[in-house]
This record gives sequence, C-alpha cells and structure tokens, in this order.
Amino acid sequence: MSNTIDQFLSERIAAGDFPSAVYLVAENGEIKLQNARGNAVVEPQQIAATVDTIYDLASLTKVLVTGLLCAKLLENGVISLDTRPRELLGHVRRSDSTLRHLVSHDSGLPAWRPFYLLVENREEILGEILKMPVDKGEQKVVYSDLNFLKLTFLIESIYGKPIDEVAIDEIIKPLGLANTFFSPPFELRSRIAASEHGNAFEKLTCIAEKFLDPTDTATIASKFRSDVIWGEVHDGNAYFMDGASGHAGLFGTAEDVLKIAMQFLPNHTSLLKPETCELFDTNFTPGMNEHRSFAFQLASTPESTAGSHLSPQSFGHLGFTGTSLWIDPMSERVFILLTNRTHNRTLPFENINAVRRRFHDLASEALDQNN
Repeated sequence: MSNTIDQFLSERIAAGDFPSAVYLVAENGEIKLQNARGNAVVEPQQIAATVDTIYDLASLTKVLVTGLLCAKLLENGVISLDTRPRELLGHVRRSDSTLRHLVSHDSGLPAWRPFYLLVENREEILGEILKMPVDKGEQKVVYSDLNFLKLTFLIESIYGKPIDEVAIDEIIKPLGLANTFFSPPFELRSRIAASEHGNAFEKLTCIAEKFLDPTDTATIASKFRSDVIWGEVHDGNAYFMDGASGHAGLFGTAEDVLKIAMQFLPNHTSLLKPETCELFDTNFTPGMNEHRSFAFQLASTPESTAGSHLSPQSFGHLGFTGTSLWIDPMSERVFILLTNRTHNRTLPFENINAVRRRFHDLASEALDQNN
C-alpha cells in the first residue's frame, strides 16, 4: 500500500531535495503506513535512515510542546486566551499581545531575530522581545519565532523550571516517550539524522538583514558553528538557549511524534479534556492571510501543505529542517513526514512544500483504497 509513497520519496531523494525521509500515517491511532528511505547521515559517514531515526523536529516543537502545554494551562484555568504574558512576567505596560495573538501569530511581532548576536545570555532574550515595537498596522498573520519564545518564558515562569524539564514532567513521562528529547544524549548520535554543515544559512541571513558585518571574522568564528550539525539543534537561537526552547529544540522519532499528535484529537487524548481539542481546529484569524488555530495552521489556508484530500478543518505545522505534521480531525488521520533537507546540500535549501502536498495526497489515496 505504501509502494507509491516509497517510490515518490526515493525520486525526491535522488533529485537532491533531501537525503532521507521517514513517514508515518495513522488512522484512529493505528499505524497504517510507515517506512524510511535514504541516508539519515551522509557526512562525515553514511548511515541509513530507519523508522526509528531521530530527527531534529525544529518548529514542530511549537505545537508538540509549547502549544500542548499552553492548552493544558488554559484548561486548568491558570491562563486564558486574553492573558497578557507581560503582566504575569512582571513587566507592566498598557498594551501587550494576548495569548490568543501569540499562539495564532497575529501579535505584530517580527518574524525572527538572531538573539545570539543581540544579547549576552538566555535570560536577556525576554527583555529584548518586550522592548520591540509591535506592528499595529493591518491585522495579519506574521509567522514568528518570537511569539513562541515569549510563551517559553511564560511557561517557565508559571512552572518555575526550564521548559525542557516541564516537557519531561508534563508530556514525555506521562506518554512514555522513549525517543523524544531536548539535547539528546551523545550516545544516541548514530540514530540521529544529521543537519547542515555549519550555520551558513543563518550567517547569510544575518548578513542580509544587517545584523552581522561580513568582515567581522571574530564574531563569525565565535557565533556560528562550522562542523556538521549532528545530534544538536540546528536553530541558532535554540542552540544559544542550550538546546531548550519553545520554538525549536525537540528531537524525536515519527512514532513518538504520533503519540503526542494523538493528544490533539478528542477521542484519543489522555493529557487534555476532549473539549479542549476544539482549540486546534478553530480558526482564530478569519479573514486574514493565513487561517490559524491554537498554535497550528489550518488546511483552509490558501497554499497550505495539507494537499487536496484533507478536510478544511485539518491542522498542521512545519519544521525548517524538513519536518511536518498534519492532523485531520474529521477522519482522525495523522500524517507525519520527517526529512533532513538541510543536510549535505549547498544553499539554497529546497522548498519541499510540493513534496509535502503530494505525500499527503498519496497517503490519503492509499488509505481510501484500503477502506
């Protein structure tokens, strides 16, 4: 049933889109399609991908950890959609983005900043975000790491401990996840898909956006990695934060991603009340350029990567390293595609959104044929 998917992904590997891909498709909590293609590591050695390969999940961290934790706090009455994090964090200002705006990315904060060039340590990031001007022009979605960095500090303030410890206590241990980590142990390196050779992408981005002088060789040498990034987080801000943040930093296998993904479905969740799951397919940004729910993008968004078969109520998220998760609450299907598109490739990285759409279509057609 998965031969067509295998052939398609092998073709994209041969075309140079990414060196490896692991996919998993489940229906009603049961795995229906699953396989691995290509090499998880090409340099400095060659290691084939398996269904148990651990990937840098990148921005899937936003939904699998931060979104889920915020939903739990909301459900327990600790916060509300109208909560202004600045007030809980002890910073008083007349106006501030609410939780609703942060999780749906219409807060007005800029998309990204290289905090590792702007501040001296992790603790100073929040202050830097809080003093940034907010765009109060046309209300629109601007997908931003800063929204979830802000939520990271809110979660840590409420729980009184770092977000990786919160994730262990509230998600990883309760779900029995054996292959999900922030900063995975070195002895697991041979099971982890490798990423970019150095931080060339972020370095060039910093130069283009005038955060870095290309002649400043001392800063470049001290702030940007030069070896193959393998077993540690690819994202520069998450790396600066010792690998643990609410916007990136989570590593995991496809099967562990599935176990967390099931928490967003009312008939399967064990960490939330079923009614709380309505947050994830509710459109918080009607009429805007993207349709966003609680931490997720909705399939009704024009040009979403959901493909043509998932229901408009479906919700999903992408990760910069080449990962993606989509959930259809109508059919109770979960689609997971993990790739390491940043590995063993010269810039620019391939935009694999068309691959994601085709994968979802092929997987949906295979499931429909078998039902």
